[in-house]
Amino acid sequence: MKTEQELKEIVKQKYGEIAMQGKEENMASCCGAGGCSTEVYNIMSEDYSTLEGYNVDADLGLGCGLPTQFAKMKEGDVVVDLGSGAGNDCFIARHEVGESGKVIGVDFTPQMIERARINAEIRGFNNVEFRQGDIENMPISANVADVIVSNCVLNLVPNKAGVFQDIFRVLKPGGHFSISDVVLIGELPSGLQKDAEMYAGCVAGAIQKDEYMQLIQTSGFVNVQIQKEKPIVIPNDILSHYLSAQEIEEFNSGKTGIFSISVFAQKPSDENACKPGSGCC
Repeated sequence: MKTEQELKEIVKQKYGEIAMQGKEENMASCCGAGGCSTEVYNIMSEDYSTLEGYNVDADLGLGCGLPTQFAKMKEGDVVVDLGSGAGNDCFIARHEVGESGKVIGVDFTPQMIERARINAEIRGFNNVEFRQGDIENMPISANVADVIVSNCVLNLVPNKAGVFQDIFRVLKPGGHFSISDVVLIGELPSGLQKDAEMYAGCVAGAIQKDEYMQLIQTSGFVNVQIQKEKPIVIPNDILSHYLSAQEIEEFNSGKTGIFSISVFAQKPSDENACKPGSGCC
């Protein structure tokens, strides 16, 4: 098994390549990674084009949900987007928070940061900025954000507990997050679990749904709820890169479910009411 740092470098390299691609190339594969499918449709993400603030140049087709649709942002809010990519969710968030609000995108891939900054500059978005850094150690001060969003990113990070703890740190007391991510019910075949490319493709890095929800609870959050859930189906021609015909048949038998979930949770208004890791929430 790859180390945490090795996996992060694989993801950084892969998403650096994706930053140079267009949406159609990314939509033909699993989160932009892995072999191209002959069944050309988007495995993960949903249609953003009807949302106010949508910018086609910033949409690389890499998400697995619509967290900004559920994030309960309001005018004047400070919003942080984790794994901001080319800026798609940031620009939609900007429409919601208005000129009086502020949006900060965090991504650890230099090519993505550069592309997002260009997209923002072209549009004259002076209240949107992009910072390079790890989302488990954000380059943002504590108690800054009213809302944190993220779209199909935490599953790429080996240290998911660290991410939730840092989300807790950066949110203001009473602030909240809405995160779309990929989770599992049942065990993935070993061929998918061990393949580094499939990790970068969002699947092999996913953890069990119950474990994911427990991480949120033990990080100190309250009012935890799943806002949306949908199954993800990986076409056989992509699976064939990693599994034998028999393994594909077993995988499709229904014993393992791969789901996109959008999760909402709040930081307590009284920050001392429930410290992260205490398990009191």
